[in-house]
Amino acid sequence: IYQDMINIGWRRSGTYNYRPLLEETCCPQYPIRLDALAFDPTRNQRKALYRFNRFIIEGESDGPQGVDSEATGTTAASEKTPNAKKPLKCKPRKQVFSLVDSIHEPEASFRSPDDPSPKYRLEITLEMASYTVEKFELFKDYQFHVHKETDKTSYGFKRFLCDTCLVPTPIPYAGKPPNGLPTMYGTYHQLYRINGELAAMSVIDILPNCVSGVYFVYAHKWEKCQLGKLSVLREAALAREFYAAGLKELKWVYLGFYIHSCQKMRYKGDYSPSYLLDTETYNWYPLSECTPILDKYRYGCFSNPSHSANEIIHHKVPEKEQKEMEGVMRATIRGGEVASSPVSKMPLRIWASYKQRILQTVDALGPDVSRKVFFLLS
Repeated sequence: IYQDMINIGWRRSGTYNYRPLLEETCCPQYPIRLDALAFDPTRNQRKALYRFNRFIIEGESDGPQGVDSEATGTTAASEKTPNAKKPLKCKPRKQVFSLVDSIHEPEASFRSPDDPSPKYRLEITLEMASYTVEKFELFKDYQFHVHKETDKTSYGFKRFLCDTCLVPTPIPYAGKPPNGLPTMYGTYHQLYRINGELAAMSVIDILPNCVSGVYFVYAHKWEKCQLGKLSVLREAALAREFYAAGLKELKWVYLGFYIHSCQKMRYKGDYSPSYLLDTETYNWYPLSECTPILDKYRYGCFSNPSHSANEIIHHKVPEKEQKEMEGVMRATIRGGEVASSPVSKMPLRIWASYKQRILQTVDALGPDVSRKVFFLLS
């Protein structure tokens, strides 16, 4: 169900599901997704990956950002000696880039016994979302150094990044799943450990059609490693691995929301090809086709640009009669037992009490998803 919901603009925070009303907000938040199979990292994205890999394997003294080379294995500059002739440099042969291979190159579990020992031991593990003190301390470090927040509690952390509405469900592999891939759909913590220390954590939902990024935190001491940028590359690589394992519908990475009016949130558009959701038709449009509209209007409608606007538009929920709720079900709990019945046939007094809330939710979920869920009316 959540896959259907995320396809039409819903997101979750813990167990809470929500969908912004783009017409009514000052800074519209457009759902954005990346085609993992067609994704071709930019030169800067590849350089960030190469720098990090070289840092883990070779231990560059001035950190990942002090290296300015790509996969050729050369450094940006060498020490100059007086009167020394500048050596001739051969143009490096263009190498075929493999995202999956490059992502796993520095990981301890992927290195061969014949490979030289790396300077740092990098371990990437995927586990079902759960609370530990170590994860909470990492979260507090990130929130303090990045967002200047000091009032974080373990209860809030659990609700935000550990609790989930997703029920673990078996992934239907054709055969035995490859090493490193999970066996269940659900919410995971992807842990980055450097020499045993928890350096970063990515919270992701693994769904039938996508890997959905929920949140990412890293320790400030590893800030120069650009782990946030690398986490998107890693999620794209994970989606490719699922696809290669026979899950042909799983080829997307959902990146959350793209906010064109906020310069800090435009970075998600750097991963290409990306698509934005048109919430009037629930169709996805290439970002390159959307940005000219968003440059001109506060709210952009990609399916029908004439619906775009700069003023706030108050969304009107379509009026419907009870008999039009055919197929929409409600649930009641009595004495610990759950019973269901059609909304179209519930008593008129109950319909009158809950009508507006039901119509608002049906409008937000759309007719198809509305018929797949139960409305629990207290």
